[in-house]
Amino acid sequence: MKPITVKAIKLYPIAMSLVETLKTSSGDEPFKTGIIARLETDDGVIGWGEASPEIAPGYNYETVGTALHIMSEFLVPALLGKTLQSATEVPSLFGRVRGHDLAKHGLEAAVWDALAKTNALSLMQLFAAHLPDNQQPRGYANVGVSIGIKPSIEETLQVIEKRLGQGYGRIKLKIEPGWDVELARGVRKVFPDIVMMLDANSAYTLANADHLKQLDEFNLLMIEQPLGHDDIYEHSKLQPQLKTSICLDESICSANDLRLALELGALRILNLKPARVGGYTESLEIYKICVEHNLPLWIGGLMETGIGRAANLAFASLPAVNLPCDISATDRYYDPDLTEPPFYLGTKSRISAPTSPGIGVEVNTNRLEAAARRWTIEHVYENYF
Repeated sequence: MKPITVKAIKLYPIAMSLVETLKTSSGDEPFKTGIIARLETDDGVIGWGEASPEIAPGYNYETVGTALHIMSEFLVPALLGKTLQSATEVPSLFGRVRGHDLAKHGLEAAVWDALAKTNALSLMQLFAAHLPDNQQPRGYANVGVSIGIKPSIEETLQVIEKRLGQGYGRIKLKIEPGWDVELARGVRKVFPDIVMMLDANSAYTLANADHLKQLDEFNLLMIEQPLGHDDIYEHSKLQPQLKTSICLDESICSANDLRLALELGALRILNLKPARVGGYTESLEIYKICVEHNLPLWIGGLMETGIGRAANLAFASLPAVNLPCDISATDRYYDPDLTEPPFYLGTKSRISAPTSPGIGVEVNTNRLEAAARRWTIEHVYENYF
């Protein structure tokens, strides 16, 4: 591998309009926010990364403000001037900063992209180079679609019909107390055979176990993160009471978290968000554990632009990612995106991973600068509250 030397890094806090608002138990997301990192090497190669914090500390304690602070003041200085043979060296450079995994991920991803481009490798090829020979990428990801909380079951059914018509093979529905059992019953009455899962975003407690047992009758693929966002122990008490598999998301922030959850029997499925665990280096360690334990695995998303979406697709093309991922086509979220070409849903509910070097898509700098201006000039933060 030819190394890179980091010459410069520029950060773009962004705000982008969504095609449709996504409502979860944590609240509405009227638009996409994040921070795009542009890394330049001494050889003039440009690597792109995306941090995906929200405006408010809902899904995660990080926000655009905290991530921008941590990246600018601590993480970027740790990278500037460094010569890197592998992107797996980045976490040790960030070792003095505790937490702030979304911020770390955005910059580590830019290093992965720059190294892949420097060595004329697609990102999926570079990921596979860090795995055993039997873990070669298949070139595509199996994907599903996530549907937020709607005003009525009827409106939910209309959206499901639309997404099924577009070719999505797995439906994920957001739930919360009061919008769960009857929702699942109503959907199953109309769509008895679709692959369906429910995502609670930590909206319940262990005291709701008897209520959650009612979901067993609906033949769900899984229920995602029903209990506390940082909990593993109580999930281990809930899983034996359910026939439905529990999938953990927010509470798995490292390979050690996953080892603990497996030891306690807290999950049967994992949603891996590379951003949540600090980047693709830690994601590869988690991937290896899933292979070792035959743990069903899928890749989640944080409504990434094409920059983060391309990188996640590359990771999702690895063979042990064996359940449909939350990586929808571009037109599900953006019109237009920051990158070209768009991602399209293909046959069998698949999206192809880019094969060109690095993330394999081109960043439209005019769109990027417009998204950055919106964050800065339109005072998105102040208008959110």
